Amino acid sequence: MNYIIQTHQLTKHYAGKPVINQVSMNIKEGEIYGFLGPNGAGKTTLMKMLLNLVKPTSGDIFILNQPIMAHSYTYLKNIGSLIEYPIFYEELTAQENLKMHCAYMGYKDQTHIKKVLDIVGLQQIERKKVKEFSLGMRQRLAIGRAIVAKPKILILDEPINGLDPIGIKEVRELLVMLKQQYKMTILISSHIVSEIESIADTIGVLNDGELIEEIPMQSLRDKRQSMIAMVVSDTKKAKQIVEEKFHANVQIMNVRTLNIQQVNVKPSTITKHLIMHGVDVDKVETLHQSLEDYFVKKINWRNQNDSFN
Repeated sequence: MNYIIQTHQLTKHYAGKPVINQVSMNIKEGEIYGFLGPNGAGKTTLMKMLLNLVKPTSGDIFILNQPIMAHSYTYLKNIGSLIEYPIFYEELTAQENLKMHCAYMGYKDQTHIKKVLDIVGLQQIERKKVKEFSLGMRQRLAIGRAIVAKPKILILDEPINGLDPIGIKEVRELLVMLKQQYKMTILISSHIVSEIESIADTIGVLNDGELIEEIPMQSLRDKRQSMIAMVVSDTKKAKQIVEEKFHANVQIMNVRTLNIQQVNVKPSTITKHLIMHGVDVDKVETLHQSLEDYFVKKINWRNQNDSFN
């Protein structure tokens, strides 16, 4: 397996307390890796460590198969990033800011700047200074700056902050395009779990500085629970029958509706069994657990178990 970013037992202490605790993550070349975790989980700190903005207390980082040391910096030419609130030259235009960045990165293709501004939706503001930009426009420019030098790796911390629904959709499509056409590897964090779900190849869940799960998105789709919702004539009788016959977890939602969880049986099999025992079934629907539900459940489960230790 060709991993472009790896960490091994990566740890960072502040005032003796671990904010990143023995994190071993593996990001494959050419994939979108979605980084999930509540506020304060350590996502931004870990991203800063990958960029050598924060030095680890212990552990190892490998990027492009090279170990990252405290003095390493040449590898950063292969990375575009957006971390926290982006800073620009306020008196310059978007185009001038990108020119400055290209000069700093040693990237000489000036014709690419206009294309990038088109890609991020800033194509008609040539004369507008950045100090006049809205938050959403700043986010677009920050993404443009991150990709203008055609890096191999993108590290994006909450890149859709401040964007309206149209802007979020455009960024989602942009990231998929960068992966497909430019073969970029993308590490992205976001609080909008549904957006991560729609584009990520792999999910990493960080909580209290620990990586509690790292899993391919397809495996996660297969793993997540499905729930069967049924509208029946007698919920109490149906609940008893399903629990006894199929050993399922059944909840009565109202006088007509049941939710059936944790059962590896086809809805049609349950329906036939209920009808055989005198329960009419008027409607059946299979509901799939969302990534957000899975994520919240995983965090809550971990926190509850930690409370007993």
